[in-house]
Amino acid sequence: MTSPSIQHFRPKLAKEMKYVFVSGGVCSSLGKGVTTSSVGALLRAKGYRVTAIKIDPYINIDAGLMSPYEHGEVFVLDDGGEADLDLGNYERMMNLSLTRDNNITTGKIYSAVINKERRGDYLGRTVQVVPHITAEIIRWVDSVAQTATDGTDLSPHVTVVELGGTVGDIESAAFLEAIRQFKFNLPPHSMCFVHCTYIPIMSGQKTKPTQHTVKALQSVGIQPDILVARCEEEVNDSTKSKISNQCNIHREKVISAHNVPNLFHFIQMLEDQKMFKILNDVLKLNELSPFGEDDPTSSVPKPALVPCLKTLGDWNEYANTVDVARNAAPVKIAFVGKYNKGGEDAYVSVVKSLEHSAVEVGRKLEVVWINSTDLQPAETPEEGDESLYENAIKSMKECHGIFVPGGFGDRGIEGKVKAAQLAREWKKPYFGVCLGMQVAIIDYARNVLGLSDATSEEFDTSKESENHVIKYMPEIPKEQMGANMRLGARWVELERPDSKVFKLYGGAKKITERHRHRYEFNIDYYDRYESAGMIFTGKDESKERMDVIEIPDHPFYLAVQYHPEFKSRPGAPSPPFLGFVHAAANPTSVGDRLDSCLKEGPSVLYTQL
Repeated sequence: MTSPSIQHFRPKLAKEMKYVFVSGGVCSSLGKGVTTSSVGALLRAKGYRVTAIKIDPYINIDAGLMSPYEHGEVFVLDDGGEADLDLGNYERMMNLSLTRDNNITTGKIYSAVINKERRGDYLGRTVQVVPHITAEIIRWVDSVAQTATDGTDLSPHVTVVELGGTVGDIESAAFLEAIRQFKFNLPPHSMCFVHCTYIPIMSGQKTKPTQHTVKALQSVGIQPDILVARCEEEVNDSTKSKISNQCNIHREKVISAHNVPNLFHFIQMLEDQKMFKILNDVLKLNELSPFGEDDPTSSVPKPALVPCLKTLGDWNEYANTVDVARNAAPVKIAFVGKYNKGGEDAYVSVVKSLEHSAVEVGRKLEVVWINSTDLQPAETPEEGDESLYENAIKSMKECHGIFVPGGFGDRGIEGKVKAAQLAREWKKPYFGVCLGMQVAIIDYARNVLGLSDATSEEFDTSKESENHVIKYMPEIPKEQMGANMRLGARWVELERPDSKVFKLYGGAKKITERHRHRYEFNIDYYDRYESAGMIFTGKDESKERMDVIEIPDHPFYLAVQYHPEFKSRPGAPSPPFLGFVHAAANPTSVGDRLDSCLKEGPSVLYTQL
């Protein structure tokens, strides 16, 4: 019998919600995020309203201060939340606009419980992992699950929840216990548990790792309903039968997640293995009203958010389009970054945006990674340093376009400034994001305006420069770093109809994009830049903050203070990324692309906040 204490702290739950929990075992990087996103996309394709939650067991409050080398990029949400990169995958694949509450961390849960204890909410009781921490996890998941994130005002039908980490990690224990409790607080057919596992090939397909990870789950009271088995080749019937026998699961509920030409084929792979039928059997989804039916209670017109890939036919067509593009002529983009050693995860949304755009223009994306430190030879170069510089210059010159992403700190900054300078001088397509805009401004000040000591206040800690063309934003306090920036969706006014950015956004006079920065252009220098040929074609509503720069007499030289990569979607690439990649791939027809974007008109993804 449940004790009165535990029952008291179990929050009331919404009974009509369906949940799909996704966990992983054996090792990391099995594709939990891909599975979660693809299951969500499949449910969306079938007509159900979906939202997503990522649980990260680390103690950090959020991902904002985590190293890109260790954790990958920080994904910024409309509400300013700094989240795990998997939320970017959810937004792209499910066409959602999530909030900071859709990313749960151990730090957030414990902080909430401790704050309640300090207020006296627990009435003097001893606060423990069970029931108080687990109850807070349940309350948080249930609360977020009721919030629409698809642009409608209708509650979701299904919430897909990914549990980060690997089953067996001590950090995940409280979350697994909360999930176990959660299931028995819900009506039957309300929860489906999907577990991702690994099938190595060593003289055949081996099932022992899968057997052990399922037993680890069973030991904490959770029996998976579906196993997604990652393997280089298709999991054969005999392997599925062995897993079924040893793991207490029907053979048809063992899903093979084998290699595909591109990940967009995975949704159809799930459908071919009857994933939706299995989900329907477990959750009784057929008893819910599909999204396509009219709901008189909704005040938001359908379709929501932005025209996107919705049906399985749409996804299959796009997957095939990606295959065709990858066999086309390459478009080579020089990627001048600071965190290249962190792998693609450090810039995952940027790379996805470049890929979306390359597919749109029918070209194979080839990213040429260039460390920004290689572009700044030392004053007394060590052996090999000069060759690194020369090789970096040579590699950039061979590329069709030069891209400079965001970043923090002064390491490699002079290399980024050099990249902006060479793109300008070589008349090679250039696109800069956040810091990529700031280094373009610094280059222009030094090499066009004649301000040789121009720099950013961020890099001039000794206060030697008299020309801080980039300054610290005055309203940002310097005492705290976490969540202490200009964050989230902000309006940007595009006031010049003849500008490239105005046309790329379909003629929208006002757009919303996501920001993440502490430094901005020093408006005291505005007139000098404008008169010298660098123009500011996007500003905030006060006209005091510059968000977009262009050089009109350059074939394509564009930089933005915001982060457009966070809103790019498969089949609906970010406008400035699309313009840049088109300019790199087809430099003689940039005007045609701009006219085409202008004719299509603005997307609601950028005109609604």
